[in-house]
Amino acid sequence: MTPQTDPRAGAAVKAADRAHVFHSWSAQELIDPLAVAGAEGSYFWDYDGKRYLDLTSGLVYTNIGYQHPKVVAAIQEQAAHLTTFAPAFAIEARSEAARLIAERTPGDLDKIFFTNGGADAVEHAVRMARLHTGRPKVLSAYRSYHGGTQQAVNLTGDPRRWASDSATAGVVHFWAPFLYRSRFYAETEEQETARALEHLETTIAFEGPATIAALILETVPGTAGIMLPPPGYLTGVREICDRHGIVFVLDEVMAGFGRTGEWFAADLYGVTPDLMTFAKGVNSGYVPLGGVAISGAIAETFARRPYPGGLTYSGHPLACAAAVATINVMAEEGVVENAKRLGASVVGPGLAELAARHPSVGEVRGVGMFWAVELVKNRETREPLVPYNASGEANAPMAAFAAAAKKAGVWPFVNMNRTHFVPPLNVSEAEVKEGLAALDTALSAADEFTG
Repeated sequence: MTPQTDPRAGAAVKAADRAHVFHSWSAQELIDPLAVAGAEGSYFWDYDGKRYLDLTSGLVYTNIGYQHPKVVAAIQEQAAHLTTFAPAFAIEARSEAARLIAERTPGDLDKIFFTNGGADAVEHAVRMARLHTGRPKVLSAYRSYHGGTQQAVNLTGDPRRWASDSATAGVVHFWAPFLYRSRFYAETEEQETARALEHLETTIAFEGPATIAALILETVPGTAGIMLPPPGYLTGVREICDRHGIVFVLDEVMAGFGRTGEWFAADLYGVTPDLMTFAKGVNSGYVPLGGVAISGAIAETFARRPYPGGLTYSGHPLACAAAVATINVMAEEGVVENAKRLGASVVGPGLAELAARHPSVGEVRGVGMFWAVELVKNRETREPLVPYNASGEANAPMAAFAAAAKKAGVWPFVNMNRTHFVPPLNVSEAEVKEGLAALDTALSAADEFTG
């Protein structure tokens, strides 16, 4: 597609948005959403014809980019055949999507419960764990995000939880490992793993193991900072959960379906959870879809006992047809392999080279097409470029960085004092290098605030 210039149409779209659309996570009168005219592959553009390389993949979900023709065609074909049908029936698109997902999930996670997105997948995973164990509490990490619905947002370990946290959701938070900003005064990955596991053991002991239904972790935390778990941590958590009869839930809503260069991030660590949530990349976000992959033991709990939960649009035919097409495209076109290869050979080295030249870069971390750049005022003290949960004037350095990135032709992922490099998984090497060059320019703006 070639971007077309039509400012009048863009103004009309913006006016209708401002008059009627209530945006999430926003003070409505303080935002200025871009009016988007179109998108294709790794790019989108506005009505003035300005094109942006999307380093955010939407909200880290367009894993095969925008408007992939095979997925668009699959949705059109399904709409012509059977647009919708109730979830109690066996439907070809639904059955095939479940089969393809189960083929790729680790271990015996062979039963798939479909939801409309990631947050309700987390809601249902927690409900299943509580019913399976008969216990009330759930453990979740700080520096995490699990969704915006009531239970999911209470599980979340960042400020998006605060306004909804009434301390009645049965959630207990703990510290997961993050060596760069260690809560355990660790100096090595080995120390961080050992001390984080000891902290978790202590938390469980003082909460009472028999009260804890589940422990949920993002396999690789996404919006909270893409902190790769150090060696041995996830296997240690698996062992602790087994010992105490706690259901281990991995949230792969963002990390799953190729983002880390493997079908699921759990594959990087050789760990199989009892429940695994997914969404986003399962069909590149073309039609809303999420789900829970369920182990044999938990599925058996509901073999003759009804599971008290469901959704009208569970396994919606259009969404499942998009999932089938997306998974097949990823397999046929080597999309997961592309993310792994370019992450290791181009993104990682390229970001490291930028870090060596820009004093605002404190740390680069990531894998596959899932990278974070930690921005700091001072490398020695590791003081963040902006304060935790900064807004307004306090967030000026990150606002300057984002403005410079957009001017350079990329749309950046910005959260607190970080920018994430998370383009579509089928991005080309040339596009990656284009993104790195634009970040180079934008980081110069961040450098102005260091000292």
